[in-house]
Amino acid sequence: MSDNNRKVLITGCSDGGLGAALAIAFHENGLEVYATARDVSKMTEMASRGIKTLCLDVLSESSITSCVRQVPELDILVNNAGGGYNMPVADISIPAAKKLFDLNVWSCLAVTQAFLPLLLKSKGMIVNHTSVASLCTVPFQATYNASKAAMAIFSDTQRLELKPFGIRVVDLKTGFVQSNFQKNQRKDEGGFLPAGSIYEKAKGAVERATRGELFEDSGMPSQKWASLVVTDLLRSQPPPNIWKGTKAWLVRIGSVLPFGVLDNTVKKMTGLDDVERILQM
Repeated sequence: MSDNNRKVLITGCSDGGLGAALAIAFHENGLEVYATARDVSKMTEMASRGIKTLCLDVLSESSITSCVRQVPELDILVNNAGGGYNMPVADISIPAAKKLFDLNVWSCLAVTQAFLPLLLKSKGMIVNHTSVASLCTVPFQATYNASKAAMAIFSDTQRLELKPFGIRVVDLKTGFVQSNFQKNQRKDEGGFLPAGSIYEKAKGAVERATRGELFEDSGMPSQKWASLVVTDLLRSQPPPNIWKGTKAWLVRIGSVLPFGVLDNTVKKMTGLDDVERILQM
C-alpha cells in the first residue's frame, strides 16, 4: 500500500506538542492524518494545513467510542497523549500519581483496544510513545518514569502478542525535544514542594528540577525529531524500538552499562548534586 492510501491517527495533537509535530510530518509524507486532542480548538495549526482534526479525550470511554465511529479505516495508531508529574518520592501525592498512570498507561491501552478491530483489518501498526525515561533513573520524576516504564512493558508484550495477527508494535523512546511539555506540566501540577517536605532546606534547587526549568527549551527541534521518527516508521521494516531526540543515545548506551555508572551524570543534569551539598551544610 502506498503512503498516500495509509491512514494514521495520533492522540495528543495540541499545537506546540510532539503529537502535532508527528501529525505534520506524516501529512508531509502523504498519509491521511487524523490529529486528535481533547480540545479541537487547540489544533489550529493542524487544521490550517488541511489535516483532519477530531475530538478525543483519551480518559473518556464515550469520547473514545465517538472517535472510533468517525474513522472508517486505520493503518497506524500513535498513542502519544500523555503528561508529567515531578516530585521527590517522599512527597508524592498518591492521587496525583494514580491520575498520571491513568493518562500515561491505562488510556493508551483503552484507545488501542478500541481501534484494534480496524488495525486487525489493515494488519497495521501501533506506536506507543514512551520515553528514554522508561529506562533511566532520574531524581524527582520517579512517577513519570515509572509510568513510561510500565507502558514500555505493555508495548513490548503487545509486540509479541499481536505479531500473529500481522500487527507491528513500535516503542518510541524519545529524548529531549523542544515542545510545550514542561510549560503544560507546570500549569497542570505546579511542581512546588508541599509544606513540611524533607527537602525544604534545598527547596529552590529541588523546584528547579520539579518545575522542569532545567530542561526548558532544550533538545532537538520538534519538527526535526518528528521527521526522523516518521522516516523510521515508514520503512518497510520499522525497528521495534525507535530512539530519537537529544541524549537518547546516552540512555541507550547506559541501559547496557553496569548498574549506576551514569549516576553522577544524572545528578549533575538534574541538580541533585547541588541538593546534596545544600542538605549536607
